[in-house]
Amino acid sequence: MRAMSSNILNPDNNLPENYTESQSGGDADHQPNPVDFSTLSPDCVFDAMHAQGFHCDGRLLALNSYENRVYQLGMDDASPLVVKFYRPLRWSDEQIREEHQFVTQLEVAEIPVVPALPDINGNSLREFAGFRFAVFERQGGRAPELDRAGTLEWIGRFLGRIHAVGARESYQFRPMVNPQTYGDASLDHLLQHDFIPADIVHAYEATARMMLAAVKNAYQQAGDIQSLRLHGDCHMGNVLWTEVGAQPGPHFVDFDDSRMGPAMQDLWMLLSGSRQEMQGQLCDILMGYEDFYHFNPVELHLIEALRSLRLLHYSAWLAQRWTDPAFKQAFPWFNTQRYWQDRVLEMREQIALMDEAPLRV
Repeated sequence: MRAMSSNILNPDNNLPENYTESQSGGDADHQPNPVDFSTLSPDCVFDAMHAQGFHCDGRLLALNSYENRVYQLGMDDASPLVVKFYRPLRWSDEQIREEHQFVTQLEVAEIPVVPALPDINGNSLREFAGFRFAVFERQGGRAPELDRAGTLEWIGRFLGRIHAVGARESYQFRPMVNPQTYGDASLDHLLQHDFIPADIVHAYEATARMMLAAVKNAYQQAGDIQSLRLHGDCHMGNVLWTEVGAQPGPHFVDFDDSRMGPAMQDLWMLLSGSRQEMQGQLCDILMGYEDFYHFNPVELHLIEALRSLRLLHYSAWLAQRWTDPAFKQAFPWFNTQRYWQDRVLEMREQIALMDEAPLRV
């Protein structure tokens, strides 16, 4: 089994990915005159923070982010803070607050996460000049050393704890990860907006529909599976490792794409390499995971199905954001003839992989 290409697993170095506000449940009525990021200048960032009582010292560092706009700001006589400005209309206020509440519940359970800081009224979602934003403490760290003994088991323990909290209640406003939201809706968006070249579109559509049929078959083999609140974008880029502090070890960051879905959605994204390598990685992760949360082995049928759904979802996310100048600059290879040809080959490979027996535990 081949490794997933890095741009699919980690398209934006810690970013979530969502191709359309309307299908993600975004609230199009939040602002009477929606704004885009073109008016979010450094002065606007500083003014927003000063209006909330934060005294910045003038240092501003733009962090790697395309879906939202994220900055590290120096503070007078205090540690730097991170501020995230949410893409207009992507999530509703209720959906953002649900995510914040989930992360706060994880912090209360002493799980190493980074919750949004509340204001004096207890509100974690703030607003300035039509922008919605949240403020976070800066969390440093490095990439986990995956070849170091015990690392994956340690990550598995914390992920099991996250899922144990996530299973306590359900999101009321955030959407699901399933073949309809990530698969059918993504394909429909690509076909309706003529992104795929005319000489490829028929092969692409036919292959995508074959892949989605295999995905739905995998879901049928898995049967009735539990949905819980997930991290949603749990690749290794969203795991920071620290050696010092009250809780050394892995810290999970960026819950912006948190949704309801099967536990495997978070687990499969931690796997890479050959089938044999992923088999070993999964066993190491589950050694720690099952200390805190039960793993249902029927979800093994979903590993390649969820990987396939992410392929479609990622392409549709890029298509939806293609009018944003930052995307054209960051992803110049998207929407080229070669890009769509490669996706057809990749989907055919996924169809073959879903015919294979699932990994074992």
